[in-house]
Amino acid sequence: MRKRLAAAVLALGLLASAGAEAQDGAFPVTITVDAARTKDPAKPVWRFFGADEPNYATMKDGRTTLATLGSLAPDQVYFRTHNLLTSGDGTPALKWGSTNVYTEDAQGRPVYDWTIVDRIFDTYRARGVKPYVEIGFMPEALSTRPQPYQHEFRPGSGALRTGWAYPPKDYGKWEELVYQWVRHCVDRYGRAEVASWYFQTWNEPNLPQYYWGGTQAEFFRLHDTAIKGVRRALPEARVGGPDIAGAGDTYMTAFMNHAKAAGTPVDFLSFHAKGSPKFVEEGGGGHVRMGVAAHLKAADHEFAQIAADPAFRDKPIIIGESDPEGCAACQGPANAYRNGTMYSSYTAASFPRIQALAQRRALNLEGVLTWAFEFEDQPYFAGFRQLTSAGVDLPVMNVFKLFSKMSGTYVAAVSDHQIALDDMMRDGVRGAGDVGSVATRDGDRLSILVWHYHDDDLAGPDARVRLDLAHLPKAFARGARLVHYRVDRDHSNSYAAWLAMGSPIAPSDAQRKTLIEASRLASLDPEAPSIPVARGAARLDFVLPRQGVSLLVLTPN
Repeated sequence: MRKRLAAAVLALGLLASAGAEAQDGAFPVTITVDAARTKDPAKPVWRFFGADEPNYATMKDGRTTLATLGSLAPDQVYFRTHNLLTSGDGTPALKWGSTNVYTEDAQGRPVYDWTIVDRIFDTYRARGVKPYVEIGFMPEALSTRPQPYQHEFRPGSGALRTGWAYPPKDYGKWEELVYQWVRHCVDRYGRAEVASWYFQTWNEPNLPQYYWGGTQAEFFRLHDTAIKGVRRALPEARVGGPDIAGAGDTYMTAFMNHAKAAGTPVDFLSFHAKGSPKFVEEGGGGHVRMGVAAHLKAADHEFAQIAADPAFRDKPIIIGESDPEGCAACQGPANAYRNGTMYSSYTAASFPRIQALAQRRALNLEGVLTWAFEFEDQPYFAGFRQLTSAGVDLPVMNVFKLFSKMSGTYVAAVSDHQIALDDMMRDGVRGAGDVGSVATRDGDRLSILVWHYHDDDLAGPDARVRLDLAHLPKAFARGARLVHYRVDRDHSNSYAAWLAMGSPIAPSDAQRKTLIEASRLASLDPEAPSIPVARGAARLDFVLPRQGVSLLVLTPN
């Protein structure tokens, strides 16, 4: 079965790679950046990540992936994971993990064991990552329907909702478990440290077929008692929720109304938003077509509910999962975008649009969490939604490296080929490609992100970009030094390197070294050429292939 899945993913990957080759008829694009027209602060909304499987964090590739994430913004990166309270011996599986924090003795008295969960959080903190604490799932000894307990999920089959997904048989014991856990964290990591974390209850309680076996009222009670336990242990803890799925419902409104009525504190609001890629059959073949429009609509639906409530519209918002689709551990033709530059270009194009949706409703978007990590001991480039494969960075990881290099304040950036926000939310990108840009200025450092995105994973013309820079600071009078980072078919792309070496199932030491080198964030000219500046203006010309992402960083000579 694994061999057949790998073969299918490989075939789709080869199709995508072939479709990415340079095309004749490159079209002109003009981008204008005005370094004097400052806008909002460049908030690092990208610095949130997560995964279903908590125990991967302590394994070899999990540790290195966390180290990479932590290095992007030390002590500012957050990680959310399911199953932190789930019963079991800590053996991971797809969409599964456990810590065994709670059992009961023969008399029904609680027995707490923080060994495994401490190891997980210790691994985060040692690598500059902080917990975004998801309080869940239900320990077997507390579940109202404990058997069967562990689910039988496999890609394509298996029921997900089993004993871990049900309400507690004793809400008092549930609250005490949360209280004891948070108190232990304060003792272990320090009061100020734990106060810098986020705490929220459960995952997607509005999807009863998957994550919650109770009613809405039972979830609200579960949440209230969990937050009471957190605040009893640490009154200044940052608490929120409800981390619902973006299902087009009014659950967010119900949650806000309940919190006001119950007096449950809410420091931040959280929800999820996903796209909907499809595999489009065409003649004897086919290709992946992304669904960025669905992703944006899901986010805006929740934004609208928050904006409509004066008591909550100023609260920080975390999109607790924001992804091209809804299942990181699932494989198949529609998910064949993940290994290569389709995923990286989608990420570059979608983040600014999500931020723009929040901005036009005057909302405080604090984070956009990418639900992707790594899958331990799986074949290279197996087709999961992940940031690294077998410990090798994927192109999408390099886009987050680009994001991390943007700081200060946004400045005006206008592209004549950037698709309007409402058009993208209505139609996606099905005609002309989306060649867009955002730019930041931090003192005398100017960073300009440019992407070339299309929903269809097909061949397309390159963009011939003219970048006009205006009102550069006086420090640039003697010219600018340019570093041009690039993620595309030929740069910062371990997947393309793997395909080029024949897609080995078990790369040799030499091949692995080549893959790791290919995975590094690359610049087009390592010599960092000097760019002439006249009267505060400069011009740069470059070619950006479809699915390419560039970051141009300019500093004074």
